[in-house]
Amino acid sequence: MSFEIDRRERDGVTVLAPHGRIVIGERVETFRNTIDSLMAEGHNRIVLDLTDVDYIDSSALGCLVFAYTRITKAGGAMPIFGLNRRNIELLVITKLATIFRIADNEMDAINLCYPDRATRPFDILSFVEQQRSEAKGSSVE
Repeated sequence: MSFEIDRRERDGVTVLAPHGRIVIGERVETFRNTIDSLMAEGHNRIVLDLTDVDYIDSSALGCLVFAYTRITKAGGAMPIFGLNRRNIELLVITKLATIFRIADNEMDAINLCYPDRATRPFDILSFVEQQRSEAKGSSVE
């Protein structure tokens, strides 16, 4: 499966949507280069749509932390949305869920880029409970 990153602009924010696994090697380099290019162009409000990312390895996690640090030091923001259960668990286990700003959907993530906008906080416990109930419902069928 190839690795691609779609880019779109919405409400003054760049939304990046990677597709596929983000793992060590060319994929992490592609992601890092994309962030570097955006920052060189002056973009420091970047939302990550991880809806189509089913796996993030440790090198990709390090790359996300590095990107987040660079963007926030530049006065920007890098909220994330679209995480699957596995990726949420990864952020919780590594305690990075307390660092990254996580949103329920794209518009909430975009609003997190602007301090003066009201946003709903992402509730990890509700997310996990919803995933468990969906898993139980599908195993009954």
